[in-house]
Amino acid sequence: MTDIFFSRRLLIAAVVGAAIMPTLAQTTDSTELQSVLHKMDATAARFQSAQAEFVWDQYQRVVDETDTQKGTVYYRRAGKEIEMMADIREPDQKSMLFKDGKISVYQPKINQVSVYGSGKNRAEVESYLVLGFGGSGQDLLKAFDVTFQGEEKLGDIRTAKLQLVPKSDKMKANFPSIVLWIDLDRGVSVQQKFFQTQGDYRLARYSGIRLNEKIPSEAFQLKTNGKTQTVSPRG
Repeated sequence: MTDIFFSRRLLIAAVVGAAIMPTLAQTTDSTELQSVLHKMDATAARFQSAQAEFVWDQYQRVVDETDTQKGTVYYRRAGKEIEMMADIREPDQKSMLFKDGKISVYQPKINQVSVYGSGKNRAEVESYLVLGFGGSGQDLLKAFDVTFQGEEKLGDIRTAKLQLVPKSDKMKANFPSIVLWIDLDRGVSVQQKFFQTQGDYRLARYSGIRLNEKIPSEAFQLKTNGKTQTVSPRG
């Protein structure tokens, strides 16, 4: 009888433990997530500028090929907004500027600037372009459902891995899921993976990150000339 009672107690303890374990795990994950978001908040509060080298890989599953672009990216705070300039050096020279709610892409080879207005989706577009650089953790929560996926070392950098699911259906149609690797010391993104439909994805890796150093204003200007044509494609 004693053995039966003891076994029953063990069974109850096991069942109760199984019920409690997920709750404890969720609580731990929530605490870790809040810690990362607070770090991003602190970085955003004093953010003025950032500069980094980048490697952008665009993978297309249908042809099983990866296109790679390399260059330098710049960010700076301009009032309540953040501006971005990406100078692409490889494989072809190209510049992409986000400023005043517009994306301008300059292609020196054809001497043309294509200007895309973000319109009503300005806040959402901005949240993607400056993702992990200057944006706060609270801003992240406004645009995405965020899940903490543990810590991971990228080289010598200890990072927190965050999964983002866009709250906007329109944005979710383009990127159903995004993963950020946030530097736990500096509160900025050192790697990003944008999952697309059909198994495609875009992987962005950043190195040599320099925060709050003075960046010349020329870095945020397209190097056009008097013969440069400007067009505004639809879509």
